Amino acid sequence: MSHAKTIASGLAALCLTLMSTQSALAGPGAMRITGKANPPIGHYEFCQTYQSECAATGADQGPLTLTEDRWRKILDINYTVNSTIQPMTDQEIYGVEERWAYPRTVGDCEDFVLLKRKLLMAQGIDASDLLITVVLQPNGEGHAVLTVRTDRGDFVLDNMRNKVMNWSDTEYTFLKRQSSSDPGAWVKLQDGRAMAVSSVKR
Repeated sequence: MSHAKTIASGLAALCLTLMSTQSALAGPGAMRITGKANPPIGHYEFCQTYQSECAATGADQGPLTLTEDRWRKILDINYTVNSTIQPMTDQEIYGVEERWAYPRTVGDCEDFVLLKRKLLMAQGIDASDLLITVVLQPNGEGHAVLTVRTDRGDFVLDNMRNKVMNWSDTEYTFLKRQSSSDPGAWVKLQDGRAMAVSSVKR
């Protein structure tokens, strides 16, 4: 699918969402915060290097108001990063099991997330609405995605697909994510669609 078709398809999906009489968060199975969680070791180490990006501001103004222009930016950045960065493991890149870093040409799932978050912040989206999130894939492997909090629901930016999806439409089990009020802190999630899994070692 071409970039233009991807954007057009995403805009059509947004229009359907906006026309709905209920928020995308409504109904059974909503993702809930159930308490504090330990940050993944990779994020903890990332924050030691980029302390200003992990400093607590306490400035959570609530979910992003999702407009057509903002949706277009979200789709564009997801597609651009996915098309530009080649997936590789930290072992292949750095010779270590886990290292979170901004990618230039190659990176693993966390690196994709970091770059998308940075680019969306540069477009004016608040950090409190751009939350690094740890999930389990159906095969039981850990994975990282970027959750964008909006007034139309939580949407997932994933390096494994160009389509931006509502979290509840994905096949993942959601475990934990950054706190919306403190980017250096993490919270546990309860995925209401399935049996909650309390933690994951990353």
